[in-house]
Amino acid sequence: MTKSLEEVNQSVSTLNKKSVFRKILAFFGPAYLISVGYMDPGNWATDIAGGSQFGYALLWVLLMSNIMALLLQSLSARLGIVTQRDLAQASRETYSPFINYILYFLAEIAIAACDLAEVLGMAIGINLLFDIPLIEGVLITVLDTFLLLFLINKGIRKMEAFIIVLVAIIGFSFIFEMIFAQPELDKVLFGLIPSMPNETALYIAIGIIGATVMPHNLYLHSSLVQTRNFDRSKAGIKQALKYNFIDSTIALNLAFLVNAAILILAAATFYKNGMFEVAEIQDAHRFLEPLLGSKFAPILFAVALIAAGQSSTITGTLAGQIVMEGYLNLRIQPWVRRIITRLIAIVPAVIVITIYGESVTGKLLILSQVILSLQLGFAIIPLIHFVSDKSKMKGFHIGKITQIASWVIATIIVSLNAKLVFDEITGWLETSENPLLLWLTVVPLAIGFLILLLYIVFKPFVAKAKIDITNHSPHSLKLQFSKSASYAKKNIAVSVDFSSADEVALNNAFELGGIEAKYTLIHVVETVGAMIYGENTDDHETLIDEKLLEEYKVMLTEKGFKVETQLGFGKPNKVIPEIINKGEFDILVMGTHGHTGFKDLVFGTTVDKLRHKISIPLLIVKK
Repeated sequence: MTKSLEEVNQSVSTLNKKSVFRKILAFFGPAYLISVGYMDPGNWATDIAGGSQFGYALLWVLLMSNIMALLLQSLSARLGIVTQRDLAQASRETYSPFINYILYFLAEIAIAACDLAEVLGMAIGINLLFDIPLIEGVLITVLDTFLLLFLINKGIRKMEAFIIVLVAIIGFSFIFEMIFAQPELDKVLFGLIPSMPNETALYIAIGIIGATVMPHNLYLHSSLVQTRNFDRSKAGIKQALKYNFIDSTIALNLAFLVNAAILILAAATFYKNGMFEVAEIQDAHRFLEPLLGSKFAPILFAVALIAAGQSSTITGTLAGQIVMEGYLNLRIQPWVRRIITRLIAIVPAVIVITIYGESVTGKLLILSQVILSLQLGFAIIPLIHFVSDKSKMKGFHIGKITQIASWVIATIIVSLNAKLVFDEITGWLETSENPLLLWLTVVPLAIGFLILLLYIVFKPFVAKAKIDITNHSPHSLKLQFSKSASYAKKNIAVSVDFSSADEVALNNAFELGGIEAKYTLIHVVETVGAMIYGENTDDHETLIDEKLLEEYKVMLTEKGFKVETQLGFGKPNKVIPEIINKGEFDILVMGTHGHTGFKDLVFGTTVDKLRHKISIPLLIVKK
């Protein structure tokens, strides 16, 4: 199995630290790379729009988003620490290739939307600080490709230190902005009480959620925590989970304070002065000096904006690498990956700015955040399933209360998004000159995504129930033991699938070999994870199959038989011949369910493909 971010995987040692403080410090870092995604330029656009239009009223949305983010990021970190898989790898193990390609495509769209926000944010910051035209500023952002390559070659700790410096610049800039703005503290506190002024506020609130709880951060966090080399014992994993939660709590609360500061700044300056339409970052920058009476306010604003864009663009690139490697098992040169990601963001930005002018950048930023929010469900729901799985999490699965809280958050996000999509499509249909085109394109696409969402919600529950129903308990087998005096076969292989067909297969094997023969029970795990990772997989079905195979062995050994087991991974018609041809077996016994005709066309016939590949007799017995 390919390691996540292989070049820095387990590169930071947390072992042999003499003090508790030094040990905690060794774990600190990943969450700060995550936190920059929570204060990127996309957040600025939604926060400024929310603050200027509705004052302090949407502060509670930021607080709620931060609580959601903390829970979801802790789940992501838990997945990476316990399973040593990132979210993309875990999805690849669980879902079919077709579903994974769709999830990969959606993740890439989210990363492109995120990168679009970062490109625009940095370009606006460069434009405001150095008066360089916006188009040229967008093109300059290509150069940060080389900065990322330089940092990754210096090691993950150097990258974390660089990001922390940028976060500190953003933080200090807004401390001074708050001093200049002097917000009304009583109104700030009232803003923490939930309210929704109108439908426009809902659109901005969803944008804030999309800007705060970012899907690519879930992929990123589950990978970054694997850069720590720690004791893999139960106590060591428990300690790693605790220290990473502390790391996440500190980093994400800092991000919340920055976001709150941006919204409060907009409320205390623009909303207070009746400037309700300030949604563009450029306008916010222009009005800060006359409203606050300080020439340093706009300079600090632009510096913080560049720092936010630069830091978040680095983490966005890493997320792109993780998603591509995890879903597709495809590794390409980092600089190639970076340029591809950047061009996907630059091209639409250049086209839109060229056609509509610089005034639409704010709308483009908010749209990018709404796109992120729409993709959230497709990352959150698989994550909740994975960390709730007892076998996958090896005893570190989340408790019932955390599961309920996680599903409540997922339901809130998906419901808000569903309402947004429904309202938008309804609006388009009412105002469109050609509604038939929308009925034939947009509506089926929306229905398709709804079906996909329902599939990833219910598939793990159905799969688990199916395993529990189809796996045949060894204790229910009715085994017969022949008293014949002599037997020809001494080394017998028996293919088992934990169904009722095993009963007839084993009884026929005993007829051939009796108590003196040696029996090898062969079972092949056919899950997607088994086909990809082979013996390295540890999904739910594999663990159940291992347990049942061991139960077969124990039960038959107690009855006096010499039994060994062999677990294979992949397609039975390929794996069974490999096992048979490597061993010294006299015969292979297989039970079948006796289906023919149409069922053979649907399910295929393992027997037909297998019998030409083995060098020993094959006994097929029907149930």
